[in-house]
Amino acid sequence: MAADLAELERMIAAALPGAEVSVVDEGGGDHLRAIVVAEQFVGRSRIDQHRMVRAAVKERMDDGTIHALSISTKPPGN
Repeated sequence: MAADLAELERMIAAALPGAEVSVVDEGGGDHLRAIVVAEQFVGRSRIDQHRMVRAAVKERMDDGTIHALSISTKPPGN
């Protein structure tokens, strides 16, 4: 089953209010890339930033909708 990219963007945006979020299909509907720019990332390590994004879509990771998720994160202005 292909992931609903708009739903995933909404899930991330809900967890990180004000974030710029883009989720793209990199193949097969379950290999995805999330690109997220969020104020909440200021002062946090890259690992913590990625954990925040993964936590936002955990439900879709757990149910198998997302098989692989590549994450690109940065605070605004970087």
